[in-house]
Amino acid sequence: MLPLRDNNPTVRAPYVTYAFIALNVAVYVYQFLFLAPEQTLAFVQQHAVVPVHLFSGYGPSLSTPLSSMFMHGGIGHLVSNLWFLHIFGDNVEDALGHTRYIVFYFFTGIVAVLAHALTDTDSTLPMLGASGAISGVLGAYLLLYPHARVVTFAFVFMFELPALFFILAWFGLQLFSGLGSLGQQANAGVAFFAHIGGFVAGVVFLLVTGRPKLKPVTYLGPRVPTRRRF
Repeated sequence: MLPLRDNNPTVRAPYVTYAFIALNVAVYVYQFLFLAPEQTLAFVQQHAVVPVHLFSGYGPSLSTPLSSMFMHGGIGHLVSNLWFLHIFGDNVEDALGHTRYIVFYFFTGIVAVLAHALTDTDSTLPMLGASGAISGVLGAYLLLYPHARVVTFAFVFMFELPALFFILAWFGLQLFSGLGSLGQQANAGVAFFAHIGGFVAGVVFLLVTGRPKLKPVTYLGPRVPTRRRF
């Protein structure tokens, strides 16, 4: 399922979300347009998370949980992550405020890295991407706006779903895929446990620090037909 938009207005301009999107794009442009292929490989090895280096205390690896959050392995990886951040991040930033949102984003991203790395501490495969922190955004959105509606594209149909259903379905897929990939390093192309860890961290962050009081979500616009063929 691909989310197209949510019907959930914001009050504050999401400057931090825009900055995160811009920074991810800038790193991607530098990584793939300004570096030669062999330099790109070296860049990934230096700034992505390599679990065996992280847990061995290898000095340069200690900064990688942060640097890896702004790196991507390809244009599809970049676009899919930033699209989710664009749709859901503005509302979470609106609810938390700019400063708290920054703390939240880095906290969930770091927890996501650790959740992935702990599944195979001897792994030499680099992990990179913003999806762990963005999974945290989805976890927070679930608690803050469960009744908001998400316009979703699946197969040849466009649906309008409650955020509660969409996000729980997404999380269920991550959990199922993550459990199925345990012990199979060949499936490590997608860091499912980073998604799971980031999501749980987003939920826990709000439960521990307190959910902000929000006005009820006002539904905007006409309903999307539940079955619309393109």
